[in-house]
Amino acid sequence: MEYWHFIVLVLIGIVVGFINVISGGGSLITLPILIFFGLDSTVANASNRIGNIAQNIFALAGFKSKGVTYSKYTFLLGFSAALGAIPGTFMALYIPDNAFNKILAIVMLVVVIIIVFGPKTKAEDVVEYLESKHKALGMLAFFFIGVYGGFIQAGTGLLIMAALSLINKMSFVKINTFKVVVVLFYLSVAFGIFLYYGQVNWAYGLSLGVGTSIGGWLSSRWSIDKGDVWIKRFMVVSVCALAFKLLFFS
Repeated sequence: MEYWHFIVLVLIGIVVGFINVISGGGSLITLPILIFFGLDSTVANASNRIGNIAQNIFALAGFKSKGVTYSKYTFLLGFSAALGAIPGTFMALYIPDNAFNKILAIVMLVVVIIIVFGPKTKAEDVVEYLESKHKALGMLAFFFIGVYGGFIQAGTGLLIMAALSLINKMSFVKINTFKVVVVLFYLSVAFGIFLYYGQVNWAYGLSLGVGTSIGGWLSSRWSIDKGDVWIKRFMVVSVCALAFKLLFFS
């Protein structure tokens, strides 16, 4: 590993950590860089998870420093996603992802259109859907999100935001606090499988993790202060850029 690789990964990691906690899609920046530095695609995919785990640990600490607490539903979603990550990670070891990425890009564009142009509700009138049927639907959705997250990770945060917004009608600020816990659940499972099969490069992964930790901490505190409007704007830009990347530059 060259010394300048470390510098680049830390700097990129700060930006990506911020992007991932606020919306998602940062792995489409880090994965090509890791591959450019000489890692094969599977090792890059596995090593990238170290940065993702680090950013979410620090984001979780940032949210807690702002007084955020978590309900049982958060952990149920995390458990569902972790179960889905098992088959998803094995897919990452054996299956190419181009076709899957193109389908995901179209789905994400449809979802963001619904979120942006759907019925507007004032913040004071928001009523979350947390009845049993909505929780069950959320857990089912998060199983499949976990499958995708175990497979490639890039864009999972956007899917989580869309699912909780559409199914449970949560605010984007609250969704971001849920997201870091759920992602930690399934990433731990996926990373464990990659590690077992010897696909992790620790030097590159930890270098990236230094940067994403900083970005995750900063963005968790920023998102609580700025509220839903800025998070939604950030999400729209991210999802459009991610979809364009997946459709035309997979």
